[in-house]
Amino acid sequence: MSGVAVRRTIVVKVPIETAFDVFTGEIDSWWPRTHPIGKSDMTRIAVDGRVGGRCYTQRDWGHVLVWEPPNRFVFAWQITHAWENQSDLSRCSEVEVTFASLADGATRVEVEHRHFERHGAGGGAMRAAVDAPNGWTVVLAMFVARLSR
Repeated sequence: MSGVAVRRTIVVKVPIETAFDVFTGEIDSWWPRTHPIGKSDMTRIAVDGRVGGRCYTQRDWGHVLVWEPPNRFVFAWQITHAWENQSDLSRCSEVEVTFASLADGATRVEVEHRHFERHGAGGGAMRAAVDAPNGWTVVLAMFVARLSR
């Protein structure tokens, strides 16, 4: 089961450029503070918008692999099943986020979290965690709420 990707799709009523910019450049304004990486409370979260850029709080939790604004970005999920940093990118799952303009001016946002087998024995636990209601579902709900403000 750890090899099966977790997918979520939402539609937001903003143009594609706004959706991409808020998701990446303004992530600190909407990412739930209840989802810190490691044992300390989250004070800030950011994404360096470029290939090779960092996704980080007090510590790195991602590494940007693909940066194609405003359509797509992919990052290595540098988090273990124990919610600690994983510096070896070959042992990280990855997340692809795509943005597509819709005819009514809205944007479809799709998240695919894949390659859980790279986590080794913890892959199933990681997949279960991000697939749970308080995983990608709540994270995307917070994104939608931010865009509704």
